[in-house]
Amino acid sequence: MIGVVDYQVGNTGNVRRAFERLGEQVCLLHSPDELGDRVSVAVLPGVGAFGPASERLAASGWRETLQSWARSGRPLLGICLGMQLLCEKGLEDGEYEGLGLIPGTALPLAASKIPHMGWNTVEWTGRPPSFLPSAPDGSFFYFVHSFALPEGEFTTGRTTLEGNVFSSMVLKGSVAGFQFHPERSGPEGVALLGETVRFLRKEGAPQ
Repeated sequence: MIGVVDYQVGNTGNVRRAFERLGEQVCLLHSPDELGDRVSVAVLPGVGAFGPASERLAASGWRETLQSWARSGRPLLGICLGMQLLCEKGLEDGEYEGLGLIPGTALPLAASKIPHMGWNTVEWTGRPPSFLPSAPDGSFFYFVHSFALPEGEFTTGRTTLEGNVFSSMVLKGSVAGFQFHPERSGPEGVALLGETVRFLRKEGAPQ
């Protein structure tokens, strides 16, 4: 079952419907106590600013729960702000702590028009080589964000905006993140969501 973390900072409806289109069973997780063995993949959505989201994760107990879940090898997928929260810290209106599961810092986008809103292309890096998305290089996905994680060791997909490159997908073991919204990116986005979940289940620790 897919468990979507509902910490009042994400569009859980669209994410849930996308997984349902894939034939997945989905539940909303309203408290950390609900993240248990019935969940095979935890999903962290998110919209808005890094700081308030980070503080809400900490205050609600989700920070420690998700860190423990992921560090035990259980699959975790972050979407949009949820991907940024996977990293070490964010610098939006101050410096805030992330989950520390992906190296790096969420930085302001270097672009003339912020937020970056609309369709843009993704180029696959081939990292890790075992992840083979069906979407070809240059496929379009839907973005809405003002901050991003620079390209790094665990960048699986990268996007160029006004000559500046950022991570549009990251993947480290059984932890993955999309900066774009696969659930709002048409059939190709939903297909990528399904491929990623299957990969994370394969990479994850046995339950």
